[in-house]
Amino acid sequence: MASRRFAVKALDWAAFAERIPPNQRGMFNALKTRSDAIAAKLSSLPESPPAVDWSYYRSTVAKAGLVDEFEKKFKALQIPAPVDTETSAINAQEVKANADATAYVESSKARVAEYEKELEKFNNMIPFDQMTIEDLNKVFPETKLDMVKYPYWPHKPIADL
Repeated sequence: MASRRFAVKALDWAAFAERIPPNQRGMFNALKTRSDAIAAKLSSLPESPPAVDWSYYRSTVAKAGLVDEFEKKFKALQIPAPVDTETSAINAQEVKANADATAYVESSKARVAEYEKELEKFNNMIPFDQMTIEDLNKVFPETKLDMVKYPYWPHKPIADL
């Protein structure tokens, strides 16, 4: 029976800890403690399992041939290593997430540019306490009332109120 020790990827706990929000620090510490305990337990185990002393069982078990049958079945036993079926799906999700994040960053940069233009407009306009109605309508055209089309107060369609 081929024994293999599966290598555990080393985690950079310091870099991981930098990305943890303060409200989740307790959960992170519990995860690290649990991970360290499992790693210590795995490192304390021997590389290969101890050999079975079949001669001891032959001398102890009364029924003849039973131990030989168990030994034959034990040596024929092959435990397959688990097959990785999820890595390709996870990698595809990662590629999609990276593309989505890149698109979001680009759209965010466009929104930031629009907001900066709007902020520049607000910084350059006359202060509200010094504005006249004409200045207000010039800076914010949506506030202008159409007294010709709607001659009666509120000078807007009722649906827009």
